[in-house]
Amino acid sequence: MGRYVVRRLLQMIPVFIGSTLLIFLMVNVMGDPIAGLCGERQCDPATAGQLKHQFGLDQPVFPQQYLTYMGNVFTGDFGTAFNGQKVTELMGTAFPVTIRLTIVAIIFEIVIGIALGVVTGLRRGRPVDTGVLLTTLVVISVPTFVTGLLLQLLLGVEWGWISPSVSPEATFDELILPGLVLASVSLAYVTRLTRTSIAENRRSDYVRTAIAKGLPRRRVITRHLLRNSLIPVVTFIGTDIGALMGGAIVTERIFNIHGVGYQLYQGILRQNSQTVVGFVTVLVLIFLVANLLVDLLYAVLDPRIRYA
Repeated sequence: MGRYVVRRLLQMIPVFIGSTLLIFLMVNVMGDPIAGLCGERQCDPATAGQLKHQFGLDQPVFPQQYLTYMGNVFTGDFGTAFNGQKVTELMGTAFPVTIRLTIVAIIFEIVIGIALGVVTGLRRGRPVDTGVLLTTLVVISVPTFVTGLLLQLLLGVEWGWISPSVSPEATFDELILPGLVLASVSLAYVTRLTRTSIAENRRSDYVRTAIAKGLPRRRVITRHLLRNSLIPVVTFIGTDIGALMGGAIVTERIFNIHGVGYQLYQGILRQNSQTVVGFVTVLVLIFLVANLLVDLLYAVLDPRIRYA
């Protein structure tokens, strides 16, 4: 296991470098950040040159700017936004909010998605199975911004059950509805994936053997059927963590949540390359670590899996 972890960590290095390089190049060619910094009026050449020198934009994007940026990253310096604020300070206020939102969304995925998947997988072809499949299909088909705006209008404006927008503190109770909106599409996929896996594995030999031994139905489902059926579900949820944190732009905009999605939106809107690259770099690290933890969790779910 230790050798496998070391090997995976070494494999993450070129993936991290390649991902950050691609992101750095894409962000730095999307427009002139100095033009966005000057606003509607065009900067005079002297001011533009001074700003480019101040932010290191007068050097070639690759390799000088990229190597300088990566060297600063390894020392914990993600640069300075064009408003003079450190990117690490923006991260310190944005990531805790988005992490809480992601935790709420993942809980919805695990609790509701897996529960519905088990119920429908054990009752495949029955009315409850058909109803859940149709519901999940509708959820997948409707865009997230439509679901979010509709729930915000009904629950927040029309019925007054919740506050239409989230306060700056963004406590867990305020993030329940935004977390449900953020997790809605993934929750539907988790439900369908769990249903398919349960329906396939319930016909396996080890399940029939457990039933033939006279084991209680609950033990057969939880200890044998569910444990082996969760491997593809865990894979999806693990890779979805990074997607939820990076894809929360729409949800955070709807509910006025000042998290990672909000900062990315502001950075793209103002062509603030330091902010965008810094946040996406951290998201890449989160995605890589989540994938490593998912692979290690396979051995816990299925004892037949061993890492050399």
